[in-house]
Amino acid sequence: MQNDPHTFKNTVQSKILFLISTLVFLYWLLTRIINVYDSALVGAIFEFLWLPMLAMLFVLPILSWAFFWKERFNVKSLYLYSVFIVIAAIIIVVIPR
Repeated sequence: MQNDPHTFKNTVQSKILFLISTLVFLYWLLTRIINVYDSALVGAIFEFLWLPMLAMLFVLPILSWAFFWKERFNVKSLYLYSVFIVIAAIIIVVIPR
């Protein structure tokens, strides 16, 4: 049953990309909820991470969509859900407080 064509397993790469997408989403969500400049440490961490997280908002959906396309648009793929999570993060960033 290992070679059954109807079974689908997510790769380690898809799980890592999904985890990174979730972390990017949580980062932007927490910056909306928490005033990052109340604490010097939290403000420093925010200032250190904002540029990589902003770059991830542009890179992750492209990567996820490319890998989703490579898997022939399988709905069980984590790449699809990674795209949805990053789109939600983009909406959080774009919508003003």
